[in-house]
Amino acid sequence: MEHTTALHGIHVPLITPFAADGSVALDALEKLAGSLLDAGAAGLVALGTTGEPATLDDAERRAVVEVCAAVCADRGARLLVGAGGPDARASAAELAGLAGRVPGVTAALVTVPSFVRPGEAGTVAHFRALAEASSVPLVVYHIPYRTGQDLSAGALLELAALPGVVGVKYATGGVDQAAVELLAAAPEGFAVLSGEDAFLSPLLALGAAGGIPAAAHLATARFVELVEAWEAGDAARARALGHRLTGLALAAFAAPNPSVVKGVLHAQGRIPTPDVRLPLLPAGPAEVARALELATGLDH
Repeated sequence: MEHTTALHGIHVPLITPFAADGSVALDALEKLAGSLLDAGAAGLVALGTTGEPATLDDAERRAVVEVCAAVCADRGARLLVGAGGPDARASAAELAGLAGRVPGVTAALVTVPSFVRPGEAGTVAHFRALAEASSVPLVVYHIPYRTGQDLSAGALLELAALPGVVGVKYATGGVDQAAVELLAAAPEGFAVLSGEDAFLSPLLALGAAGGIPAAAHLATARFVELVEAWEAGDAARARALGHRLTGLALAAFAAPNPSVVKGVLHAQGRIPTPDVRLPLLPAGPAEVARALELATGLDH
């Protein structure tokens, strides 16, 4: 199915807060989601990696998406939902019903097939099949150090040309040649979104449409300001702010994501516990304290 949409700005990949009894703290999730949008985020990502979706059961995943959809609808914000997997048939079926299950969803964030390493041709064929079946537009999540599948600029441009594929979350661990080539040749309406918090500013400088930074939980307005500064051509302001936000981003990933982010949010009184689910472990006190210090400093 062919779709059009325009992705732009900061979309925060929401953590999933847990209550003291281990259940999902839906009230805290609702308040947190609203606060991020009120601070200027263009949208939210539900069930992204930061939300620990692999550790949630089906009922919990449905509840998280319902809360996020209601908050986004109330504020007229975009909602991306993590969906799909390596099995093309199962993913196609899931995506075909997504619009019916989540009214108002903007797009599905779908990871390049992991572990199986299907090659570039197989990856493009996978997304072609998913786009044809999907009831919503697709954003490709390209993160080769997790999936095991690298993609050249040529393959990424093939994906960008598929009807129904409207963007890529680009997370290769740096600003590489493929990113430069992709940003130079991406078709109109195809959004390159930074998926690496520490490389958001340089990708914006090269023309990225925005980003999906987990650290934006901790300084939402500043991340929004960074996008606006680059768009306004104010390189001096953007460069200085980008350096400060990179420091926060590095601190936020000093332990496996989202443990530091959750630790800071708990210290700020925004979620009831800093808990993550195994195999993740909570961040250490020093890691949380450093990220909290940097986040607090960005308020001044």
